[in-house]
Amino acid sequence: MADLIVVDRDGIERSLAARAGVSIMETLREVEWGVAAICGGMCSCATCHIYVGESWQGRLPAPQPDEKELLQELVGYDPAKSRLSCQVNFEEELDGLRIEIAPDE
Repeated sequence: MADLIVVDRDGIERSLAARAGVSIMETLREVEWGVAAICGGMCSCATCHIYVGESWQGRLPAPQPDEKELLQELVGYDPAKSRLSCQVNFEEELDGLRIEIAPDE
């Protein structure tokens, strides 16, 4: 397992052991830090919105059109760092990835 660094909505930073090959949403849903993930990872609700740390943005695959479309509808959308955690699989090479759980909308 590798570490995922998460800043929750209260600004508290924590480290989680994340499993490779599992979406970040699944890891966040297990700890219940405010990621509702209502659609269960189907990229249809945006309740798993996160912000990706600046130094990590170029290391993730680009968002697909359906993810981008959902993100653009959010008040808290930031084109540089917004992602849906259901659309990002955690892999060993992402050890130390820093994310922030976006505000609830």
